[in-house]
Amino acid sequence: MDRTLKSLSLVLSYPTRALQRAMPEIGAVLASDSRLTAVARRALRPLVDDLTGGDIYALEERYVMLFDRSRTLSLNLFEHVHGESRDRGGAMVSLLETYRAGGFDPVTSELPDHLPVLLEFLSMRPGAEAQETLADAAHIFEAMEARLDRRESAYAAIFAALLQLSGATADRAAVAELLDRPEVDPDDLEALDEVWEESEVRFGPDPNAGCPVTRDMLARMDVPLNPAPQTPAAR
Repeated sequence: MDRTLKSLSLVLSYPTRALQRAMPEIGAVLASDSRLTAVARRALRPLVDDLTGGDIYALEERYVMLFDRSRTLSLNLFEHVHGESRDRGGAMVSLLETYRAGGFDPVTSELPDHLPVLLEFLSMRPGAEAQETLADAAHIFEAMEARLDRRESAYAAIFAALLQLSGATADRAAVAELLDRPEVDPDDLEALDEVWEESEVRFGPDPNAGCPVTRDMLARMDVPLNPAPQTPAAR
């Protein structure tokens, strides 16, 4: 198992007391991975320390404000690609089938394209396959890092690390397209309601959708598409 990908999966998960207890070990894994530059490893330390010793309620609130109330920071990767289009449903089903074909059955209420779920799956795959899949999402990682940097969030370091592990250079045009998407103030509940109020996203099988491997599905992320809102999952 790739312990670094597993550790990053856990750090990007919803904060719990169990996660806090595991953070010293997780931090040690991240600090020892020579695939990451010394700068990248140091940048991860504030988040590790915060998750280790921070007030759990404050950590939970911060997580929700960042990742549940902002479409542009959604951890559901297909949100950045397909929005609510029918293509998203087919891709979601195919991704779930890929997980099952690899002997991976996620025990979670999250959608299959939730980044922590994908990272857990990739942590059990051959290194070359995992790197190729991460490379296909490189522009999303770079855009997420930039948006989190603007908010002075320590979570930015996670996406910088993922970009390094991908070994890829993000496509400039694709990054720019993502960064051009407007953000909504997470405290403006009326504006948030307008953003999220869209037709239901359906994840049933698409008769025209195939079953490509994970890398082929995520490769579609290289095509800039208009985003569409997704109702945030209840915590």
